[in-house]
Amino acid sequence: MFLGIDIGTSAVKALLIDADSHTIAEADVPLTLSNPHPYWSEQNPDDWWAATQTAMEQLRHHNPAALSAVRGIGLSGQMHGAVLLGDDDRPLRPAILWNDGRATAECDDIESLLPGLPDQAGVVAMPGMTAPKIMWLRKHEPDIFNTIRTVLLPKDYIRLCLTGEKITEMSDAAGTLWLDQRSRSWNLAAIAATGLEPGQLPALAEGSDATGIVRPELATRWGMGASVIVAGGGGDAATGGIGVGAVTNGDGFISLGTSSQFFVATDRYRPRPKELLHSFAHAVPGRWFQMAVLLNGASCLAWAAKMMGATDIGDILRRTEHQHHHPSQVIFLPYLSGERTPHNDPHARGVFFGMGGDTRPETMIQAVLEGVGFALADAQACLKAADTICPLPGVIGGGARSRYWIQIIADIMGSPLARYEGATKGPAFGAARLARLAVDREAIEDVCRTPQIEEIVTPDPDRHEAYLPRLQKFRRLYTALRDEFQNQDSVTPHR
Repeated sequence: MFLGIDIGTSAVKALLIDADSHTIAEADVPLTLSNPHPYWSEQNPDDWWAATQTAMEQLRHHNPAALSAVRGIGLSGQMHGAVLLGDDDRPLRPAILWNDGRATAECDDIESLLPGLPDQAGVVAMPGMTAPKIMWLRKHEPDIFNTIRTVLLPKDYIRLCLTGEKITEMSDAAGTLWLDQRSRSWNLAAIAATGLEPGQLPALAEGSDATGIVRPELATRWGMGASVIVAGGGGDAATGGIGVGAVTNGDGFISLGTSSQFFVATDRYRPRPKELLHSFAHAVPGRWFQMAVLLNGASCLAWAAKMMGATDIGDILRRTEHQHHHPSQVIFLPYLSGERTPHNDPHARGVFFGMGGDTRPETMIQAVLEGVGFALADAQACLKAADTICPLPGVIGGGARSRYWIQIIADIMGSPLARYEGATKGPAFGAARLARLAVDREAIEDVCRTPQIEEIVTPDPDRHEAYLPRLQKFRRLYTALRDEFQNQDSVTPHR
């Protein structure tokens, strides 16, 4: 048995699989998000650990025999988060998350200091990355900055709690701006530019490496064996790729989770920062990936349903599909948390355009689904500009439950999309596969297989043609509003 633990933004998920990659059991424990100021996004690292322990207790209660047979644990997690530890290895403040937009000025600062950084780090400096957040802390919270002993990423804080080891792996380190992607080693100049010393960062491993053993007292509490290995794991994008077998050049997927990604595996490092793509080290050795990152995905649908008082998302999706005969007359810019690809604009915000007195809730929900689809079409265009082609991306994540939404995306993009069996298992499944690699040292392709395709969703040519002018209008709307987004209140309030 192997266990994957994913430290997400909305929940911690634990997933047990057997040697044939069949899911045996899973547990989900919800998390809350704090937004103490505009553009801020934080969570308490101890909440992740409490949720992890709750998930483990649930697995033990319902599946004690399966949990006792676990030989390895893989970790996955939301990327870019800054977990700051003091001399006692306790968090000094809440973690600053991937969708936090306060460190805009610091992005300019680090690129001024290191003009070649985008080619080394695989992406231009963006506020959600870890390094600019540390520079912001040095400027605005010097008392905290001066007491930092260690900076960890979210899943690696859980590793510390599980094993006592301070280690990260390549795919999560890739999102900090501190990793030299080509050599897969820390970039000492980038670390120095943020005011840190190399000793304040964790050691580096590959995602399929063993990085420690579960503490004896935890293994006893959960009824596990005495030598359960904890694998390096990966950032959630990379572990999503491991879960759907996207490890060979050209294999890829679209993730419809809290955020969205269009991910394509590559066999070499090909930085394309001008397209605002993320070119990062993969969670297995000798592999990289290119990714267009959207900060908004299924979270937009959850937000819209909540605002409209809809408690059953499945029901409102069915009603929306029933009245869907043509593109919505309303256009939605899905930038509730700003945007990365293709805008690198933390100031951007969500907008409904074109509403009238006869606009119905279903029309607005359709606009939300289409808005995320338009954003994914922008992501597809950026990948094409980088000569990165994925012939048949699969769709994973919570949004993959809706075949209707997948059809909308296929119609907008004009490209076929695959629906996988078990597409909603997500990063925790990939983390469990990395645990298997760490324990059994099998060939990557033997373990990281593509799931069975349930259906290939092909675009409707007439709907695709109807969407093309709407896509152009979607793009013009952002361009027209960009300066207005920039003129909102300052993004750098401090305590």
